[in-house]
Amino acid sequence: MRTITYAAAIAEAIAEEMERDGQVFLIGEDIGEAGGVFGVTKGLHARFGPDRVLDTPISEEAIAGAAVGAALLGGRPVVEIMFSDFATLAMDMIVNQAAKTHYMTGGRLTAPVTLRLVTGTAGATAAQHSQSLEAWFAHTPGLKCVAPSTPADAKALMKAAIRDPDPVCVFEHKQLYFSKGEVPDEVEPLPLGQARSAREGGDVTIVSWLKTVQESIRAAEQLAEEGVSVEVLDARSLVPFDREGLRSSLEKTGRLLIVHEAPQRGGFGAEVAAIAAEECFDLLQAPVVRVCGTNTPMPYAPELEAFVIPDAARIADGVRRLVGAEVRS
Repeated sequence: MRTITYAAAIAEAIAEEMERDGQVFLIGEDIGEAGGVFGVTKGLHARFGPDRVLDTPISEEAIAGAAVGAALLGGRPVVEIMFSDFATLAMDMIVNQAAKTHYMTGGRLTAPVTLRLVTGTAGATAAQHSQSLEAWFAHTPGLKCVAPSTPADAKALMKAAIRDPDPVCVFEHKQLYFSKGEVPDEVEPLPLGQARSAREGGDVTIVSWLKTVQESIRAAEQLAEEGVSVEVLDARSLVPFDREGLRSSLEKTGRLLIVHEAPQRGGFGAEVAAIAAEECFDLLQAPVVRVCGTNTPMPYAPELEAFVIPDAARIADGVRRLVGAEVRS
């Protein structure tokens, strides 16, 4: 085991896959000598050269379009969209081309594109650089979506995404880049669709992903002092989603709280709640509760930014509401 940052884990995964497969290449804005706006790809340009680490003009549509075309011809492009907000400029290529190629060619062609979508707040980056848009992509048939919260998972899921025959969106939270965690010396790809138990408990299940997993664990630690036992389930794979893992946890707790940074309205948490209602209703002892971002654009002021996204205190309050809810007969 080594202790490394989330960003370093991602860089290692990409470098190892580039060594393993000569068809893997990087494409994006400022990812060459500059190493990306967050420094994640720093050093890869010198190591693999400009033919495999392609700096591009500022055109997300062109980046995604070139990647899809290369994938159709046998390449394994890894696309960096340095702010997921600007994937909006490439939605035709992602949603209408990459996601639908396998289906519309009757399985004869695939588009194995890995889309690195840098997501979430970074501290006063305002409404156009702070969004969490995972629900948009999870809604699109043909796209797989992962959202790791630890360095170990970031490395394993990046490897899995690059090797996958279908397009995979990898959501990387800006504020996790410098977080540290233990990563094995040898990391194998993590099969998609497997949640991780980040903390065991018996009274309430919290399902979360990305940075709010950390806030959920903090809330669980606070609540343990009050005698409330909280299980934190890190979804880490949104599409496919670990339905069995959710059911297994609810068999122990009977109560579900869903936490994410994206606005509550139409967020992926609604899908998790629907899965619980449709497939685990016999286990639920109280209504499902969501603690999410507010339905507003992200403010610029740090105080307001902190107000609109979930923190440990709000999550703990949500758990208290669940524990105090009347048990369903």
